[in-house]
Amino acid sequence: MPTARDIMTSDVSCIREQDDLRTAARRMAELGVGSLPICGDDNRLRGMLTDRDIVVKVLAEGRDPATVTAGELAQGEAVTIGADDDAAEVLRTMGQHKVRRLPVVDGHDLVGIVAVADVARSLPERPVGDLIEAISEHA
Repeated sequence: MPTARDIMTSDVSCIREQDDLRTAARRMAELGVGSLPICGDDNRLRGMLTDRDIVVKVLAEGRDPATVTAGELAQGEAVTIGADDDAAEVLRTMGQHKVRRLPVVDGHDLVGIVAVADVARSLPERPVGDLIEAISEHA
């Protein structure tokens, strides 16, 4: 079974904790992505920032994205997967935490991101269908 390292996207761009959300939104647009890892000055992962976070937690509340930093939206410890964890563990982790993207770490270093699309390209149809169902359930 493939590992997270085998199926991840390794070209990962971080947003820094101190960067404002206008900068983050521009970077997402440039890269054509809907989320970015939030990294500290030590290059350690602090959380994930999504385009939805910007809309719901900032714009919808009337806050100015030029004055809110990415670090303000980093909540607790990010859900991650180890680079050498197998695809079954990727599926379990995504399903358990209801996330569509998992940062891949090797020790403390961010080395990639595994998205649902990466899993879909790498695994048989049934486990992927189960994952989509698990992360799409409403509480």
